[in-house]
Parts: sequence; C-alpha cells; structure tokens
Amino acid sequence: MADRDTLPLPLEVRTRLAELELELSEGDITQKGYEKKRSKLIGAFLPQAPGMDPSVPHERRTPVTPGSSSRYHRRRSSGSRDERYRSDVHTEAVQAALAKQKERGKMAVPMPSKRRSLVVQSSMDAYTPPDTSSGSEGEGSMQGEGTPTSSQSSINMENWISRAIHGSTTSSTTSSSSTQSGGSGAASRLADVMGQTHLENHSAPPDVTSYTTDSIQVERPQGSTTASRSTPKYGNAELMETGDGVPVGGRVSAKIQQLVNTLKRPKRPPLREFFVDDFEELLEVQQPDPNQPKAEGAQMLAMRGEQLGVVTNWPLSLEAALQRWGTISPKAPCLTTMDTNGKPLYILTYGKLWTRSIKVAYNILHKLGSKQEPMLRPGDRVALVFPNNDPAAFMVAFYGCLLAEVVPVPIEVPLTRKDAGSQQIGFLLGSCGVTVALTSDACHKGLPKSPTGEIPQFKGWPKLLWFVTESKHLSKPPRDWFPHIKDANNETAYIEYKTCKDGSVLGVTVMRMALLTHCQALTQSCGYTEAETIVNVLDFKKDVGLWHGILTSVMNMMHVISIPYSLMKVNPLSWIQKVCQYKAKVACVKSRDMHWALVAHRDQRDINLSSLRMLVVADGANPWSISSCDAFLNVFQSKGLKPEVICPCASSPEALTVAIRRPTDDSNQPPGRGVLSMQGLSHGVIRVDSEEKLSVLTLQDVGTVMPGALMCVVKPDGVPQLCKTDEIGELCVGSIATGTSYYGLSGMTKNTFEVFPMNSVGALISEYPFTRTGLLGFVGPGGLCFIAGKMDGLMVVGGRRHNADDIVATALAVEPMKFVYRGRIAVFSISVLHDERIVVVAEQRPDSTEEDSFQWMSRVLQAIDGIHQVGVYCLALVPSNTLPKTPLGGIHLSESKQLFLEGSLHPCNVLMCPHTCVTNLPKPRQKQPEIGPASVMVGNLVSGKRIAQASGRDLGQMEDNDQARKFLFLSEVLQWRAQTTPDHVLYTLLNCRGTIASSLTCVQLHKRAEKIATMLAERGHLQDGDHVALVYPPGIDLIAAFYGCLYAGCVPITVRPPHPQNIATTLPTVKMIVEVSRSACMMTTAVICKLLRSKEASAAVDVRSWPPVLDTDDLPKKKPPLLYKPSNPDTLAYLDFSVSTTGMLAGVKMSHTATSAFCRSIKLQCELYPSREVAICLDPYCGLGFVLWCLCSVYSGHQSILIPPSELEVNPALWLLGVSQYKVRDTFCSYSVMELCTKGLGLQTESIKSRGLDLSRVRTCVVVAEERPRIALTQSFSKLFKDLGLHPRAVSTSFGCRVNLAICLQGTSGPDPTTVYVDMRALRHDRVRLVERGSPHSLPLMESGKILPGVRIIIANPETKGPLGDSHLGEIWVCSGHNASGYFTVYGDEALQSDHFTSRLSFGDTQTIWARTGYLGFLRRTELTDASGERHDALYVVGALDEAMELRGMRYHPIDIETSVIRTHKSITECAVFTWTNLLVVVVELDGSEQEALDLVPLVTNVVLEEHYLIVGVVVVVDIGVIPINSRGEKQRMHLRDGFLADQLDPIYVAYNM
Repeated sequence: MADRDTLPLPLEVRTRLAELELELSEGDITQKGYEKKRSKLIGAFLPQAPGMDPSVPHERRTPVTPGSSSRYHRRRSSGSRDERYRSDVHTEAVQAALAKQKERGKMAVPMPSKRRSLVVQSSMDAYTPPDTSSGSEGEGSMQGEGTPTSSQSSINMENWISRAIHGSTTSSTTSSSSTQSGGSGAASRLADVMGQTHLENHSAPPDVTSYTTDSIQVERPQGSTTASRSTPKYGNAELMETGDGVPVGGRVSAKIQQLVNTLKRPKRPPLREFFVDDFEELLEVQQPDPNQPKAEGAQMLAMRGEQLGVVTNWPLSLEAALQRWGTISPKAPCLTTMDTNGKPLYILTYGKLWTRSIKVAYNILHKLGSKQEPMLRPGDRVALVFPNNDPAAFMVAFYGCLLAEVVPVPIEVPLTRKDAGSQQIGFLLGSCGVTVALTSDACHKGLPKSPTGEIPQFKGWPKLLWFVTESKHLSKPPRDWFPHIKDANNETAYIEYKTCKDGSVLGVTVMRMALLTHCQALTQSCGYTEAETIVNVLDFKKDVGLWHGILTSVMNMMHVISIPYSLMKVNPLSWIQKVCQYKAKVACVKSRDMHWALVAHRDQRDINLSSLRMLVVADGANPWSISSCDAFLNVFQSKGLKPEVICPCASSPEALTVAIRRPTDDSNQPPGRGVLSMQGLSHGVIRVDSEEKLSVLTLQDVGTVMPGALMCVVKPDGVPQLCKTDEIGELCVGSIATGTSYYGLSGMTKNTFEVFPMNSVGALISEYPFTRTGLLGFVGPGGLCFIAGKMDGLMVVGGRRHNADDIVATALAVEPMKFVYRGRIAVFSISVLHDERIVVVAEQRPDSTEEDSFQWMSRVLQAIDGIHQVGVYCLALVPSNTLPKTPLGGIHLSESKQLFLEGSLHPCNVLMCPHTCVTNLPKPRQKQPEIGPASVMVGNLVSGKRIAQASGRDLGQMEDNDQARKFLFLSEVLQWRAQTTPDHVLYTLLNCRGTIASSLTCVQLHKRAEKIATMLAERGHLQDGDHVALVYPPGIDLIAAFYGCLYAGCVPITVRPPHPQNIATTLPTVKMIVEVSRSACMMTTAVICKLLRSKEASAAVDVRSWPPVLDTDDLPKKKPPLLYKPSNPDTLAYLDFSVSTTGMLAGVKMSHTATSAFCRSIKLQCELYPSREVAICLDPYCGLGFVLWCLCSVYSGHQSILIPPSELEVNPALWLLGVSQYKVRDTFCSYSVMELCTKGLGLQTESIKSRGLDLSRVRTCVVVAEERPRIALTQSFSKLFKDLGLHPRAVSTSFGCRVNLAICLQGTSGPDPTTVYVDMRALRHDRVRLVERGSPHSLPLMESGKILPGVRIIIANPETKGPLGDSHLGEIWVCSGHNASGYFTVYGDEALQSDHFTSRLSFGDTQTIWARTGYLGFLRRTELTDASGERHDALYVVGALDEAMELRGMRYHPIDIETSVIRTHKSITECAVFTWTNLLVVVVELDGSEQEALDLVPLVTNVVLEEHYLIVGVVVVVDIGVIPINSRGEKQRMHLRDGFLADQLDPIYVAYNM
C-alpha cells in the first residue's frame, strides 16, 4: 500500500479529477460517466493488482495539491494515516461494514405493505425542495458533513457496494425476502420449532433480542438439506402452515414467516443478572462485558492556560471601550451589514454606535412608565428581538442596555404564535421577569398582529411592551444626562439562552467581569489588533458570533462585516467574496459555511484568501467538522489559504469559549489528530484505532485552554472525579470568564457552575469552583483539547455511550443523497423499558421510491449495527420539509422528539427493530408448584388457605309460593297460565318509535303455539324429537314458534336470520347451524322465506340444499288433536348454538329439567312475579339473552317489554325511553347496547331529560355477558345517565358461558358489586396480587354479579385439576341444576370435550361432577354479608382460556394489551391482538387521516413493551369497522386473524417489526 500512497499524480490529472468529482456532486454527469472518465484518468498511474478491475479502484486517494504534498509525506512518516482524515474514509468504513454484513447473511427485512393512497407522492411541480442548506444551528444535527460532496464523494464506491449489498438480486422483493432452509415445509417446521421451544421449558422463545458479530444463519432443523435454498417471492409464496398446522397461503403470511425466520437467528448469549423493577418482574440489566476496554492511564492533571497578560491600554469595561472609540475615532467603521444581493447596506461607525446607544439607554430608563414609577430600573431584564439580517439595530440595543445597566436577553424573532420552541423561550422570559421587548421597526411591523393591530401574546409568553429602538422614534437625552460608566463588576451583563436536550430553555447569566475577561482572553488568544477587519457569518445574538462579532470587536475597535443567513442561502460564497473584497484578516464561520463554499466555488475565478490570518470554525467541537476543514483547505490552498489559518474552537453557553486553536506563523507544527476506536469511545475510553479500521472517529484538536483558565476532565455522571488520561469525560473550566448561573434555577446552577473536581483520593484540586462545559472529550499530548461529542447528544444504550452526531454521520455515509436530505436527519433517544432507545428520523426526497427508501433504511440499520454495535429502535422517514426547524434552519431536535412521542410526526416510512434492540426483557417465569394431593386437607383449607369455593342460595330449601314449581315442563306451565290468567300480558314488543308493535297474553301465546304444533305435524310430517330451526327476527313470532315446537314434541334451535344487506357472509352461518344441528325443517316468516329464494341468497347457498321451510305467517285454522306430553324431564328441551369469540360454533343441549331450574333460579335472584315488568334489550338467539326473551316470562308470569337491539341503530334512546315510560325496575342489555347509548346519547342527555326520561326507578340494570366485566364502559354509562336519575349501584354485569348459560347475575337483594385492583404483572404468572387503586400496573376487576341460586363454584388448576385457595387464579368450575348436559356435535366426537361437562377434582372432593367453564378467575371472600347473613364470596372473571395468549411463558389476556394500545393515541378507536407463530400481531382501527397511520407504529410498540414486556411483531392499521364484533359486542379475534392471513383486511399500513 505504501507505494500507492506515495505515488504522485500529475497536477493536471489531479485538477481534472477534482473537476470530475464536482461535476458528479452537482449532478452534471451520471455515475456511469464519472466512473468511466475517472478510471481512464488514473488507469495509467495505478499499479494493477492481478485480476483487479481498473474501474473499481481498490482504495480511494484524495487528490493532493502541490502545497500540501510535502506536509502529506511528513505526516505519513509521523505514523498517522492521512487517508483516514477524510470522512469519505468513514463512508468506506460504512460500505465495508455493510459488505461484511452481506457476507454474514443478509438481514431479511420484510417490506411493510402500504395502501396505494399512502404511496402516491405529491406531484413534483407542486413540490418545493426543502432548504437543504440547513445544516444545523447548534442543535446537534449534523453540520458534520459525513461526505463533503466537493472533492470527495462517496459515490464512486457505488458499483462496489451495489454488488456487495444487493448480491445479484433482480427485484426488490427478492432482496428483502428471507433465505429459506430445506424444502417448502421449512417454514412450518420453523413455526413448530418455535412452538416447541416455547412450550417445553416455559423459557423464552429463542432470544431474538440481541445481535452478534459472528456469522448469522437460519437454524436448520436436523436432517434438512442445506443445499436447496429457495427464495420465495411474495406473489407466489409457497403454501405454508401456521403453528397450528393450518395451511395458509398469500403475501402476508409469507412476510410474517420471513420475519419469524429473521428473528430466529442466534443472537447474543442471554445475560445473567437482573435488577428488580418495583418488585415483581425481573428485568435483565446489562452486565458489563468482562472484555470491554477499561481506562488504564494515570490520573490526569488540571491544565492551566497561559497567563492572561493585561495590556496597559485595555479598557476597564466594555462600555468604557465603546466610549473611548466613540469619542476618539467616531468615523471608524464598526459594522457593515449586507443586503440579500451582497451589497453593503449600511455602515455603523463607532461614533453612531456610541450616540445611539446612549439614546436607547436614556429612553428605556426614562421614557417607559411614569417619572415616579419607571418600568425599567437598573438590573431589570429586557428581551432583545431582532431579525438575523439586522445586526446594527441589535448592536445599538445591546450596548444601550449595557449603558442603562439593564440586562439584555437576546432571543429569536417569534415568527408565528406556535413556533417550534417559542413557547419555551416564553417561559424563560417569564421566569426572568421580562416586561419589555426591544425590537427594530421592520421586525415590529412583521410580527403577527390581531385585527385591532395589537401584537398578540405568544403562547407561553409573558405580557410584553414592544419598544422600537430606531433613533427616529426616540427622544434626545437632555444635555446634562450621561450614562454612568463603571468598571466591570459582578453584576449581570447579559443572559444568553440555551436550549436543552429536552427542549426546555435556560438563561445563562454572564457577569460584567466575565464578559470583559472573556473579551480579553479572546483578544489575547486570537491576537486581535485595532482596526482589523473580521467577516462574521455566525448568529450575532449568541455564542461565538456574539463574542467575536459584537463584544470583542468593540473592545479592539475592529470592523465587522456581517453576512446574514438569508444572503448565505442565496449565495453560499458571499463570505469568501467579502474576505477578498475587504482583505479581511479574520472570518468566523461554521463547517456548514465551508461545505457550502466548496459546493459553489467553481463559479469563481479570482478568489484570494491570503489576507486571512485566522478562520475561526465555531463548531470545531463537532467531531465531524474535520472533514469540512480538510476539504476546504484542499480546495482553497491553491487560492492563497494557509493551512495554519484554520482555527477550530470549542464553546458552550455555560463556559463560553472553552478552547481555541491559536493562529500560528509556524506552519511546521501540524495540528493534532486523533484516530480513535468507536468501540473504545462507547465504553468511555480512548484507544487509538485498532486493526479493525472500520469504526473509527477522527478528531482534530480545538487548540489549548484559554488564557487565565484552568481545565480538567471529570466523569460525566456522579461525583466530579478526575478522569484518567485515557478516559473520555466532561470538560470543566475554572475561570472568571464563564457564565455564573442558570437564571432562577439554583439547583441546576449548583450542579453546573459550582463544581469542585476531586482526585482519586477525594481531595479537591482547587478551592475555586469549575463550570461544566457540556462537552465530552480529553486533553491530549501537548495540552491540546479534543472533543468527542456533547453531553446533549449522548445516548446511553445498554450501558454504552453513543453520540448522536456519530450516528448521523454513519447514516449519511450510506449514499444518502438520493433518498434523504443531508442536513435533515434527527437522532435522539427515547426511554422505553428502563433503557434509552435510538430513533433516527430523516427527511425523504420526494422522488425516491418506496423500495429505494426501504432499501436505504435497512442498510442504515446494518451500518449502524456494524460500526457502532448498537441497534436502532426506530428509523422513520418523513416527507421533505416537515421536521420542525430552529430559527437558523437546523432541525429542532427536542420538538421532533416531542412530535414523535405524541404521534404527530406523520412519517411516510417507518422501520422498527425492537427485537434486536430490547435486550432487557424479564426472564420468562417458571410455573410455581401448585398445591398437590400431598398437602394436608383440613376441612376447607388447602395449605393454610381457604379453598376457593362458593355457592348461591340453595334452591331446594326455599319455600315460596312458586306455583310453577309443580310442573316439570315449561309447556305445562304455559297451559296452566292460559287457563288461570288467560288475559295477563306476558310480552310487549316495542318498535323503533317506542310504540307497541305487538303483544301476547297467556291465552294468545297458547293458541298460536297450538296452531304451529298442528302445522309441524301436518305440513312438516315431523316426529317427536325432531330438530327444528327457528329463523326469526327478534320478536313475538320467535316465542310462539318456540312453544309450538314444545307442544309438538320437537326440539327448537333459534337461529339469527341472515342480514339482508350482508347475505354473502351471514347466510352461510345460518346454513352451518341448520346443518350442524341436524334440523329436519326450518320455520320462519314470509319475508325471510322470500329472502332465502332471492338471487343474492342462492349465490351464497344453493336453494335446494335447505331442509323444508315452513312459513308461520300462514297458519292452519284448526287445533291439534292432542298436545304432546313429554314423559322424561331429562330429554332435550332445546339446543343453544353460539359462535365463541375464538370463532368456534358450539351447540349445547338443554334438558327440560335444566330449563326449569334455570328459570326458577332467575326468578328467585331477580324476584320476578306476575305484577312486575322487565325490559329486555338483548339478542334472543343464545345464552341468557334467549332465556330472558323467551322463557322467563312464561315461568314467572312477569311482563317482558322486548326491545330489539337492532332498532337502537335508528333510535339510540329507544331502550332507555322504554324503561322510563313503563316505569321498569329491572332491565337487561348487552355491551353493544350500552356502548351505543354511551356513544350515541353522550351529547343529548339534556334534550332527553326534557323529554321526561327518568331512570330513578331502575334498581337493576344488568349487562348480559360472557367475558370479564368492562368497567370503563359500565362506569362511563353510569356517569353519563346519573343526571337522569340512574343510581350507579344499579348497573352490574352477569356471567355465563357455554357449559352454564348463567352462573352469576346481580339480583335485587345482596351487597353491591365490588371492585378490586390486581397487579397485572402477577396475573401473567397466573397469580393474584391485590394492590391499591392507582398503583402502577394495576388492573381494576369488577365482580360479575352474585352467584345464582342452586349454583356451586370452585376454582381449580386447569392443568392439574386440583382445587385452589382463596384469591388464587384458576379455572372457574361450576356445578348446578341448570348446567347444559353436553355439546351437540355432528360427528359424535364428544369424547374430546366430555370433560368440559363431567370433570372431577384430582383430590379433595373427588365425587362431585363439575363442568369446566374455560374461564380464568378467582373467588375472594369479602367483608360484606349476603342476604343469608353469611360473608359474601365475590367471583372475579379474568378472561377465557382459549382467548389467552401464551407468550414468553406467561399468560396474557388480549383485552389488557388492547386497553393499553387504545389509550396510546387519540386516533385509535378500536384494537384487537392475536398471535401467529409466537408473533404478537396488533390490529388498530384508525379514526383519522391515513397520514397518521405510521405515527401509530412506534407508539403501539412502545406501550406494549412498557406495560406488558412484549415485543410487537406486526402492527396492522385498518379502517374503522374492520375488526369483526359479534352480537354480544365481543371481538372475533380469530376471524380477524384469518382475514389478516388471507390478506382480506385491505389494511392502510402493515409494519413488520424487526
């Protein structure tokens, strides 16, 4: 390699090369053309390695100008490597890292799917490119141009990289699809492997949460052939099987499979130790790697700057200097301002500055307020609001304040009322007690005004008096008035604002003494002399621009040429032209300005920079400024720029100038360079670049300590202890010339401005306090300071430190120019699950395609992983020009972070990688040993705990005048009522207007039932015991048909009719129930008969496949000869079919005995008598809803007011109006009805009240449910209708399931339902821990009503079937006379489910036969007493076992995750979760614009991680109404899952988290 390096290229070749590179960077030639010409030019000079392609240069050379070649050789001999200095070296490093990743096996990242409407970009004409200029203004976004486009461009690496990265992929789909092992069955095998690892040892699924640098391969199940690797494309993904062995085809599952494969790679070994979070879950804490580098150097010594030599004629204060020059040389120019054409706009002389400042001083002290009560007194704070193009007005106002002894607080001009960060500035002004704002005429005119011409109060700002400082508006001070000019003292001179990492704004106070000393130190270290000319491109309101361009310049009577930002945007070369034009000695710039000049310089011929003796680089402390400095020197050395002129400096608002490189005449002493290992830096130690060569950070020195100051480096956190010489720490400065406090914040001030560094034995190194600079770095040999980053940009991930700027540089090195804007990348960290997580947000170019951007994103992830060994948690691309900006065009970091966290960033692309980043998830819990038969059972105790069992009142011993008890069959009860009370009304049906549609008395029902029985016998030719499907809308016909079947001895099955608007999906369900129930015929109304024969219906189900259909609207006139008398009460009365939430259709058998016992139990619990009315707003097809609608009135004789829930869609108030109108005391509804009322009537309570709605008579309002009570809904319902008289105690829930249709039901007597709070984390481990309301991770559970009479409950372990103790979580088992007698299934495979109805405990009471509900819950004995005087046992239902998800060895209930997700963003209206091969899939319904869809992905991922310790695998954003919900208002998650896997959801966006 050495001979390569020393190989000189002829001058003309070098210049031609430089021109070529520029042409390429400007886009004047294509990549191909560039490659061709370049290889032609240097082909002749490069010694060819054998077999090497000349067009792919093996390593880059930087063109070397003649002036630098001697320096170049000398530097090589000093042992460092010049080609490392360029940041195209970083680019090469990045490309090499990417190539290395490629060898390891490509990260297979599935591309997200996006709805077309989201992909369509705005047309290019309407698009204005964002201000690419915006490097950044001290906001931590990159001025560090990772790859200056001028003389060094990353792009000639292009073909090498593209070959390395893309392999030989032909389309983007293949490049992002996974390598599959074995044949096509591999996918399902992988799924099985995941399934097994998961279940066998209850440990985590393969640890997908870390990464290694070793080879990565997909694990191959034994015996599969490694030879055949097929790469599936999405269009024709092979048919795969899910973990349950269900074949699934289609795009989505191929992507998920790919995700599973990607996540199955072997990762870092699991970590060993834990820290305890609160108490329950053990979160893993990153253990330090024993091999990590540790600091080994000696303890550092404090560095002292040279003596601050007081020159005799230095003024005693800055005002004194102004007075001197204003009176001695009033004609001397002080400041020249430029217009946007670069023409001098105005020259402010020292005489004018002096007289005008006096005028301002006089006016603010004497012309505001009254003579007796002036508004401002010396020491008060005043805001200075001046635009960036008017330094003259600012300077006059600033010195006016100094002369008046008031404290100026310079701030940015607020452009709109809600400018990024402007609110925080307002808080600063408020806390400083600012009441007056000084501004210029033009600025005042430009401020937003209200219609009356007032300047509105900006958000968060105090009320201000705006005062214009132009001379023409001010009155002349009287002859005898003169400002009091004192020597510099310890009063505050000015306050500089500083924006913190979190966006808050602090005010740093600088005393007059510090101000003067700082000017003196700058004068000495920069060698300023009188009347020198200085060009200033920086912001003159703060930082280096203020210190050099406004303060030190006046002390030395210098002439400042001020270049406004607006001029730089139009003409980036303007500052260089002004240096030439004015023969300026000094220029103050940022690396951004140098970068811009490079890009633009070739339009200029006559540039001569030989007059410059010092080029101050204000952001020299940014490690990435070195590339701009080097590139600038490279190009402009031929234009007279001397290498020793470039002087980077380091500064901070707290410590002012920390260090600055002195301009030397001795060009022999080369500046210091450090090539440091990034790996070392992340552990906080300094290691000269190891052999790795990939991940290095090249630093340039920022000179030595300021004159008169002491500097040391202390540990960044904890006690300020001195670092070792090879350790990175925070620089601290002890000097008069620093800030003294954060205004009004004594605590923070103490930690920053009053630091007493200590050595290793704890002794103070100085009795004077030091100030923390906020800069991270070290002091190298020769006292040179090196800065490696800022405290604000520091992100500590997994115990290692990374700097935001370095991450930005790496991202930019992945040939970004095509896809994102270079100055517009924000990197910040957010805290998720007790660690910081890195987020990268970039602005995407409008012309880049989805595929390109995605490709770029996945490469950025790999590059950052390769170079920094850290995972990026989230990478987002936003449309151009949408990131919030700072006033000078940089990215407003904290504001961007805020938008990201609140979900209003609206990205157009998101890639989340929680699987690779989150390494501290708690270990999956081992199951605790349960109470086994060996425990001694004493009475009702199990190992010291009361056995969890409870029962309702005993049916047998209850004496009441229940006449119906003497009948065994409901049909007999009806006949008895028809004889004894023929005209008593049993049923009243309301229509949507709230009027009575029809009603039935006992005798009417009896007569209609008889006619239906005749019809069944004659037209249907049915025998007793035949099954009949009743397909009726909710109403009276259904009831008559039911009793008609009983009279004919047939077994009825109620079936929901098909929905006329949705026949295609609802009719097949009807058909399925009819088939499965083996119905011999169907009975229905004429309307539905017609519907079944319609065209749409026959498209869904063949008409001929239905059994005979009887139309009950046309009944025979005659009575049946004889009613059927059933003989055995244990025969079937009816079948109850229902679709469970997991999508299973299950029918249960109800015998006559069970039916009568059921009705009796409800009669007793609700105290139902013939004189009572009950309002029912439920679907009458299954469960308790059917029993209440059809059976209870006949048994108990009360009147049922029937309200079909479907009518509420037309008139939401129907149910409550009915309840009020009929003065009902007991009413039953479903959750869907309650939700309809809550949402539909939320805003109408007043108007309903005026219609006379009164709910004060309601004593029980029961929600009929088969799930955990939805507390949030019942509570909001209670609150909402409290004003209408509803008593909150009235609202309660019931609980039923397939094996027993009603286990609990809040009756009329007995205590109110209780609510407990349990720890959600303990619940995942099947344990119940009661906690206080409002404690973290608490989950409210409401008791599901009182246990019905005749029902016994026990809690058993679902696996061991042993009884559990009080307050233990287990399966609810029930024993009752109204249990169903079994499942009714087609194939007679009842053996599978038999134990659902006939289980016995494994020990304890092993005789009783129990039915298993399939629900988890617990019993808890409360302090309350029930009606019988016993202590009341409350049953709490937690959730269904089939619904529960086993993840990481823990049991999760979907509803808990869904509740967290719905809370996370206002636009999420509904959410459903399910698992697929161990991946958690979250589906959210978006109520908002599709632009918000991608905002939800990070929020959903964060909340599930934080609250549930789970990593979301896939986030699916869909439209409202996509999540299917059944009639009970329960989510059908399995239907949703099937729809998702079959790609039928038409999602807005699908994100696959890596």
